[in-house]
Amino acid sequence: MLNKRFLALFFASSFTLTSMAQAQDENVLRVGMSGGYFPFTFVEQDVLQGFEVDVMEAVAKEMDTDVEFITANFSGLFGMLESGRVDTIANQITITEERQEKYAFTKPYVYDGAQVVVKAGNDEIKGVEDLRGKRVAVNLGSNYEELLHELPYANEIDIRTYESNIEQDTALGRVDAFVMDRVSASQVIQEKPLPLQLAGQPFSDIRNALPFRDTESGRALRDQVGNALTTLREKGILTEISERWFGSDITRR
Repeated sequence: MLNKRFLALFFASSFTLTSMAQAQDENVLRVGMSGGYFPFTFVEQDVLQGFEVDVMEAVAKEMDTDVEFITANFSGLFGMLESGRVDTIANQITITEERQEKYAFTKPYVYDGAQVVVKAGNDEIKGVEDLRGKRVAVNLGSNYEELLHELPYANEIDIRTYESNIEQDTALGRVDAFVMDRVSASQVIQEKPLPLQLAGQPFSDIRNALPFRDTESGRALRDQVGNALTTLREKGILTEISERWFGSDITRR
């Protein structure tokens, strides 16, 4: 089986995306991702790579099909799923009640928690309880904005949404903190030359899974992909991929 890596760098034209989707071989699993969320999905030396890429290539191999990656801004990925331009999204998608009402999810394959990150040396913010009166960045379209709004003192937090660069703006002091999952935050601190540090412990239980259209064909494909994920877990392949990217197994509780 040939695994195809197709990098469509941030499509701006819905016509282009629709035309390409219509031209796909039916024996191809089309996966949407941002390509800008290290270490889950990112581009280095013009190659799309990351934890999600490896997982989806392993899923496609288990299903004996090809995989095609289509990248776009995170905020547009669910629209692409709903319109049928992609079959699923692999971009550390958090299961929420709202999303469960609209999409058919596989069982979780990543377990994590929401984490506050601040500039190194900032001892004023020791955790989520210290975000009152602070400027806090989250990625546009992510679940972290919703989590912050659920806090009893949410109206005291200046929540700002970003398409990118929340790490850089926090390191430069343009915002006081940002929120993302603990796994990604730890990798950002380890891999990027930015003065950042974790603040306190995760303040939510996050489960990531793959969403599909909630239709008969979408649910059928969800079940096929879900069975492949189960097999990969039983074979230890999910653990191997996780340890390769994170040094630990984030695919189990």
